[in-house]
Amino acid sequence: MRTRIKICGLTRIDDVQAAVEAGVDALGLVFFQGSQRNVGIDQASKLVAVRCPFVTWVGLFVNADPAFVEQVLAKIPLGMLQFHGHEPAAYCESFGMPYIKSVPVQSGADIFKAMDNYPGAQGLLFDRWDPLAFGGTGKPFDWSQIPADIRVPWILAGGLRPDNVEEAVRNLCPYAVDVSGGVESAPGIKDTALIKAFVRGVHGFS
Repeated sequence: MRTRIKICGLTRIDDVQAAVEAGVDALGLVFFQGSQRNVGIDQASKLVAVRCPFVTWVGLFVNADPAFVEQVLAKIPLGMLQFHGHEPAAYCESFGMPYIKSVPVQSGADIFKAMDNYPGAQGLLFDRWDPLAFGGTGKPFDWSQIPADIRVPWILAGGLRPDNVEEAVRNLCPYAVDVSGGVESAPGIKDTALIKAFVRGVHGFS
């Protein structure tokens, strides 16, 4: 099975075009003011105007007011939602959209608990646990904590870079990988060469 690729935290049209040309499957927009990669609705509208057929736009939210999520959905043609806070399943499902739920991993028990708590999720995203951050730490977690018997499609995130993603895909066989800081020259500023190298690393083993 081919491992899918999502580039998250896009803020510039040039970076969207570079990601699409490199062959990614999904593009992520961060709607969270606590992030250095946060985009407003006007900025997001310009980004999604880039023609990229067969590529999914994903909107990332963290404990957002439902009215704000609805406001974004009214203006931005997202194909999927991604929740990185403490959102319960009922909240995630209330928007009538496919969604991914982030799981901050401290142990395999966190993953099994999320599988039970979010049965309607399209997939679970495993990221590093940090008491002060909702993902986006740029640091990997202990991959040995990922159990072998996961019942849903899962996405690996946290500290992925061109120099370690090949190992991750080869050893873990995730459904998808999600990268942001690992292909940047500065927060929110993607590097085309790093994007291409990351995609090569994934495709070499998927």
